[in-house]
Amino acid sequence: HVQLQACGGGLVQAGDSLRLSCAVSGRFLSNFVVGWFRQAPGQEREFVATMTKSAHLTYYADSVKGRFTIIRDNARNTMYLQMNSLKSEDTAVYYCAARYGSRQCLDGTRYDYWGQGTQVTVSS
Repeated sequence: HVQLQACGGGLVQAGDSLRLSCAVSGRFLSNFVVGWFRQAPGQEREFVATMTKSAHLTYYADSVKGRFTIIRDNARNTMYLQMNSLKSEDTAVYYCAARYGSRQCLDGTRYDYWGQGTQVTVSS
């Protein structure tokens, strides 16, 4: 039974940094393509970042490109989202996700497993 456990959210000020973690249990992280998504109040879930199973390729939403970095540590069975230069518009619940396959994936409907979400609030 695969489970994803996200943590690391919090209340920060604009310009601050935050690192989200997502621990995977039940299967080795190396089996999965991984991604991060977010959902702001009253809005639909949106793609943030994804990384291939091999970790050779990453892809980011334009809104976070250059500020966020998706990281995977297969030895620790944990993925991360390093968020720098945070803005108020980054405020959302952030979700980690994993899917079988090899290619990066921007479509949340194609992910097999989801974490429970962690709240990130950025005050301006």
